[in-house]
Amino acid sequence: MKLYLILGILMSVQFAFAQQRGRDIGLSPGVMGPGSYNAITDVSGVEVGHVTLIEGENIRTGVTAILPYRGNIFKSKIPAAIYVGNGFGKLAGITQVKELGNLETPIILTNTLSVAAAINGLIDYTFSFSENENVRSVNAVVGETNDGGLNDIRGRHVNPAHVMQAIESASGGPVEEGNVGAGTGTVAFGFKAGIGTASRVLPESLGGYTVGVLVQSNFGGVLQMDGWPVGEKFGKYSFRDQLESADGSCMIVVATDAPLEARNLERVAKRAMMGLARTGGIASNGSGDYVIAFSTASSVRIPHNTREQKTLKNETVSNDHMSSLFLATIEATEEAIINSLIAAEDMKGMNGREIKALPIDLLRDWIQKGD
Repeated sequence: MKLYLILGILMSVQFAFAQQRGRDIGLSPGVMGPGSYNAITDVSGVEVGHVTLIEGENIRTGVTAILPYRGNIFKSKIPAAIYVGNGFGKLAGITQVKELGNLETPIILTNTLSVAAAINGLIDYTFSFSENENVRSVNAVVGETNDGGLNDIRGRHVNPAHVMQAIESASGGPVEEGNVGAGTGTVAFGFKAGIGTASRVLPESLGGYTVGVLVQSNFGGVLQMDGWPVGEKFGKYSFRDQLESADGSCMIVVATDAPLEARNLERVAKRAMMGLARTGGIASNGSGDYVIAFSTASSVRIPHNTREQKTLKNETVSNDHMSSLFLATIEATEEAIINSLIAAEDMKGMNGREIKALPIDLLRDWIQKGD
């Protein structure tokens, strides 16, 4: 019988507090302040759950679930948008979100060849609500990156039950980062990476809204952290001696409680790619870089059945007041990617391949000395 070590379900809070993050070593990008947890869960109602699969020498993968709110999202949809930074990927559900501007399931992140299993898991979740007994179409939104360097990806070890477990275990508060969930087997900038998250809170004079970001980092470029040329310092960056690849992928999920409709959510999503660029990511030819942005504001919810409603009236943030949300998104994305690297640890996986994490002690000393 296969023995799966499913981490991040009962002990996520303990791990989250134990893990190092960018701010622990002196990195605090941007000028806006973070929320209480500096996580996507600072957006009220948002929950995150992980299932981490580690077995033997070759299985290093998992599932991460992001819930905009706890409940039947299919019956009370939320406005959403997707921006494609570079489209070398397999994002399920993209066309309906772009067409209708809403989200009707939680968002699932996993590995490339487990997208189908994750879709089935989201269908099972939607069908689990009794009021959905007549539902015959579900637009499951599933993002992925390829963890095949450390994981036996062809084994397709993720199944729909793992998706349900990730959703059921999801919670607010601190979020476990690094080698967890969909980030278990991922690599970025030549270092072990994983899941990362961060948030920004606008001052009351700008609406007091919160923007939270969660990333699944698995891409290349020339790493910078809060302006520090980390990739150059440690001799790891794309095209160095033509040996290291820049390819890979990054899934970015942006949540906000600002009342935004799909058009302005897409504008927010575009700015997340600027946050990726600030870390040195280059959205290479073989990289699947996608941003999913959504609003949790109750005033912009979209009922499933509007046959009796010819019009919907929602109050939303005007264009002239979007710029502060753009800045918050850029900063939170940058810090989420930084956290995905700082929290990660060395990992050995498929065929004995080992990926080292950033040398945190050396990095901290370098930053503190300021040279």
